[in-house]
Amino acid sequence: MEHIGIVDFCRSPISKAKDGGLNQLSILEIATRVVRALLDRNPAVPRDLIEVVAAGCAFPEAEAGFNIGRCISVKAGLPAEVAGLTLNQFCGSSQTTVALIADMLAVGKGKIGIAVGLEHMKHIPMGGFNPLFDKELSEMNFYIGMGDTAENLAKELQISREDQEAYSMYSHEKALAAWASGAFDREVIPMSLPDGSTLIKDECPMPPNPEKMRSLSPAFDIKGSVTAATSSPVTSGAGAALIMTEGMAKELGLSLRATIVTTAMAGCDWTRMGMGPLPATEKALTRAKMKMDDFDVIELNEAFAAQSLYVIRKGGWDERKINLLGGAIALGHPLGMSGVRIVGTAITALEQTGGTFALATMCVGGGQGVSTILKRG
Repeated sequence: MEHIGIVDFCRSPISKAKDGGLNQLSILEIATRVVRALLDRNPAVPRDLIEVVAAGCAFPEAEAGFNIGRCISVKAGLPAEVAGLTLNQFCGSSQTTVALIADMLAVGKGKIGIAVGLEHMKHIPMGGFNPLFDKELSEMNFYIGMGDTAENLAKELQISREDQEAYSMYSHEKALAAWASGAFDREVIPMSLPDGSTLIKDECPMPPNPEKMRSLSPAFDIKGSVTAATSSPVTSGAGAALIMTEGMAKELGLSLRATIVTTAMAGCDWTRMGMGPLPATEKALTRAKMKMDDFDVIELNEAFAAQSLYVIRKGGWDERKINLLGGAIALGHPLGMSGVRIVGTAITALEQTGGTFALATMCVGGGQGVSTILKRG
């Protein structure tokens, strides 16, 4: 099968749900602008050869409804013949759209595709507008809150509140340093807003305040250790990756920024959903015939500090390689966006460090994990 890779990636700034700049725009508008920007800076790409725009969204309803993948394709001005689809795997949604397109292209079903990730957590609440719960699944505690699953992991490995806070502060420090160094200049595109302002950077990274962090009450369990400061903030944003066969890229005079080595997904105990990266990554490593030491960069989505530390400690992962440009605790975690975001940021980090291999992995609500292995170039 032909090698498949990512020619380019860009994203919006990630905006706070509370009083954030992107609250002035619909998620359809945000995602469409991202796709237009991706195509505008890659003018050699024949629009009529794009097979599909595949959008990942955790709660695809209201303004994210009506098959938003197709809506983006049409609104972005792509030919009517370009297909559009919407995929829901909660937090893993857009990482799985990357895998879906890569698999399609690898077996000859097209040569170009665009994977989009999006979520507007202010306009569409987590859980949606009208959730209906199955009695049998409720009795199995399937609908357990994500924060409660983080508490379960913290208790299992005795991950202290102090360790969670230290991890979270470091995430903010790395994100601030990345922005200051210009690491995100290629990745993030500005968003002009109706009030005349322009959002040019992520809104959530901030200088850590240890005293304020220590003053917070537990967010999910009165006797627990997980707080708002050690959880990913509720945010909004969109990102998109231009995926292509190696042969098509060469024909167009383009380079692959990264080759997709393999992908994997796995299920796990839904009451400990944050462990999902471990079984998913084991699958991916087996398929690629690789080991964890082979990675120069690891993008581990930070749903919670406790969840991230559980994966790092249980898996014996090298924390020095993880989230070099900051993670979701600092940058934000717009649910359906984050999958493609960490794939794109993994490429950014590889290019910044001159590394060769990266792992992008995340836990998924309902007890799952998804992983993507990338090779620079």
